[in-house]
Amino acid sequence: QEQLMESGGGLVQAGGSLRLSCTASDMSFSRAIFSRNSVAWFRQAPGKQRELVGHVSRVGDVYYVDSVRGRFTISRDNSKNTVYLQMNSLNLEDTAVYYCNAPYGSEFWGKGALVTVSS
Repeated sequence: QEQLMESGGGLVQAGGSLRLSCTASDMSFSRAIFSRNSVAWFRQAPGKQRELVGHVSRVGDVYYVDSVRGRFTISRDNSKNTVYLQMNSLNLEDTAVYYCNAPYGSEFWGKGALVTVSS
């Protein structure tokens, strides 16, 4: 049973923007996870392994991999038990299914949100 849910995926032209959201499907899980732990975003492109995009700590400290730094922004709103991934200046290589993982490094994942960048 998935405890997390991603939303906001879709089709966008290169250079465009999308914002993904990650929320917990269960309120008790949500309170425990989003208020006390780091949350990560991963992505998996067709034919490739799942890779880390970045993560945000309980207090909002963020880390990004080099390929998205300066274009993507991870933020969290603990009052809404939601973590966001704002993606700007999207390029074809950003096409992937995006997953949130909370707590970061745990076995809890959502089903993913498909982001397709077209030329």
